[in-house]
Amino acid sequence: MNSANVAHASKLQTKILYPGTFDPITNGHVDLVTRATKLFDEVVIAVASGHHKKPLFSFEERVALVETVFADLPQVSVVGFEGLLVDFMRLQGATAVLRGLRAMSDFEYEFQLANMNRELDENFEAVFLTPSQNYSFISSTMIREIAKLGGDVNKFVPPCVSQAFAKKLTLN
Repeated sequence: MNSANVAHASKLQTKILYPGTFDPITNGHVDLVTRATKLFDEVVIAVASGHHKKPLFSFEERVALVETVFADLPQVSVVGFEGLLVDFMRLQGATAVLRGLRAMSDFEYEFQLANMNRELDENFEAVFLTPSQNYSFISSTMIREIAKLGGDVNKFVPPCVSQAFAKKLTLN
């Protein structure tokens, strides 16, 4: 074997886990996943049950919306999870966990979270990406609030999410 074959044969497949409640998935999330597909072989979006939050969309709705958004990207998969992130990361065989940073306040929280997860599992690694500038102010919380108050969220979320909001908020 020449050195090029050895290098190719020894290349590990990289898998990053992107956890969140995704209530709802936004264009900022989509931007981060798209960026991650350029850096990792596989991106697993882990939709959390949201046990500590009161999501607007049900767990099943959130998983379905995320699956719809990424249906055309074969290297992206969607799974639901609950429990400790470090346990789920191990179960998935992930290389690292992806987290987005929009502002310094995100950094402080994510830094604490990464350090706590590393205390729980010394193999825990976090990769932080920043979204494109035009998505840096978007949060699911803000989008939910705008939608609940009758505002237009079309430019902040994928089309299937706008449709889901329209359906959900006319039923309530």
